[in-house]
Amino acid sequence: MSLAAFRRQLRHAEQALGKADPVLSRIIARAAPCDLEKKPFQPYEALLTSIAHQQLNGRAAQTIVARVKTRLGEGRWPRPEKLVRLRVASLRACGLSEAKAKAFQDVARKTLDGTVPQARALRGLDDEAIIERLTKVRGIGRWSVEMMLMFHLGRLDVLPVDDFGVRKGFTLGWGYEELVKPKVLLAYGERWRPYRTVASWFLWRVVDGK
Repeated sequence: MSLAAFRRQLRHAEQALGKADPVLSRIIARAAPCDLEKKPFQPYEALLTSIAHQQLNGRAAQTIVARVKTRLGEGRWPRPEKLVRLRVASLRACGLSEAKAKAFQDVARKTLDGTVPQARALRGLDDEAIIERLTKVRGIGRWSVEMMLMFHLGRLDVLPVDDFGVRKGFTLGWGYEELVKPKVLLAYGERWRPYRTVASWFLWRVVDGK
């Protein structure tokens, strides 16, 4: 799908969501347009990046990623064939925890055995099949795959109910006194199908103050 066609889909999603939910309609009126983009990627590299960023601020994670690429991959992510053979100590010397180092190597193993496919093959799978497949990788949970679905694959009907920002945006926008439970958000979000990704984007904007 071309970028222009994807943007047309986003405009249609905004209109449909506005009709389906009067509260969200007011949020859309303030924060539109949704500027989601599909970013080119390879699953192997995206998973390594996701693991590196877990529980770290962006700058610290980027420093570690740069060390791994410089010391072990000649400026790039080391190929899975190389990564799987590296000693954990070599990865830890770049700043990774032992758990993350082992998760890196599991990404490599599962790329080599086909559990983690190339991007073209991944695009042919539905959302739940992708989640089921990639959460087999050590250190990768549902939320990490949902972010990939939303920001790399351009899937428009993903509702990451465990995401703090999405829950916070809903809590603020709909006037709840306490942070809503994921099951409450999941049930309410049925009215946003098939554009729950776009709804989530606007919930993040509520937290941003828009």
